[in-house]
Amino acid sequence: MNWRTLDEREKILGADHPSTLISVNNLAIVLDSQGKYDESEAMHRRAVAGYQKILGPDHPDTLISVSNLASMLQSQGKYKESETMYRHTLEQRKNILGPDHPKTQLSANNLATVLRLQGDSGDSETVERRA
Repeated sequence: MNWRTLDEREKILGADHPSTLISVNNLAIVLDSQGKYDESEAMHRRAVAGYQKILGPDHPDTLISVSNLASMLQSQGKYKESETMYRHTLEQRKNILGPDHPKTQLSANNLATVLRLQGDSGDSETVERRA
């Protein structure tokens, strides 16, 4: 069903339309849950690139997509790339939403988690305290 929805949206709206990108992102999440990590990663990257192109790198929807990709990479053990994405998302959300916004706090938690997974509990605690 997700593939069909994506195909229809691409035909009607175009590949870079925000509604099409929502379908790309949703399909990436489904593929990840099915253990199809390579396909999921490709779809997540496509969504991020599309959002960056049409909305810019710091738009809230772009940051959600980046965070989704970071989460998927983290689940595959690609911690350094995940960390980089989480750091970017956290900094931008602090700038845009403020340090106390729930999405900013979620970003801080995500970054702290990936740091702990890399054995960096000191930096992890610092991130959590600052957020």
